Amino acid sequence: MAYVQPVSASDATEKAAQAYERIREVLQVTEVPEIFQYFANVPAFLHDFFMNFRKFVLGAGKLDEKRKLLIAAAVAGQAGSSKWLDYLTTFAESKNVSRQELTDALAVGATNSMYNVLFKFRDISGTDVFDGMGVGLRAHTFQGTLLDETTVELINVALSDINGCKPCTAAHVAKARHVAVSDEAIYEAIQCAATMIAGTQFLKSIGIH
Repeated sequence: MAYVQPVSASDATEKAAQAYERIREVLQVTEVPEIFQYFANVPAFLHDFFMNFRKFVLGAGKLDEKRKLLIAAAVAGQAGSSKWLDYLTTFAESKNVSRQELTDALAVGATNSMYNVLFKFRDISGTDVFDGMGVGLRAHTFQGTLLDETTVELINVALSDINGCKPCTAAHVAKARHVAVSDEAIYEAIQCAATMIAGTQFLKSIGIH
């Protein structure tokens, strides 16, 4: 059972009610999605989260909305948040992002995590003895999906950062730059991922996955 329950519009405090109105306006819906109703138990968090979500996940900047939604989905998958993944899938499909593209983003994220485990171990093992050993892991997924190289690298950068793999993060930043991704676009990907971590972490904290 969830630690707290969703807050209905009729029960929302003034600050939460104001955030609900903004959510309806931005998302162009009549009912506030349940996922945001859980956040209304802490109105300040709801306000902060949605403002960040609007700007860094929905808003186009150096990255377009589609790439940001694919990064967001990859983060939700990494966090094991089926609640967020369900919401993002419905929303993304309404923006002409296909289910296959979303699934590919999850597969890229899973493959990235595999490499994070290996290279993070090399980094923190306290010895360079493992550096001379072959990687031995297959990663055709990075080239074998519907996603373009830029999107793949942005997912890799974001999830390597989340997973705390310093050599992977550095390598994927370098590769993203090599394929002409600007530093500002890379940073937007991290801002998108950071926003989604907050959203998934709150749900996880209250017992919702």
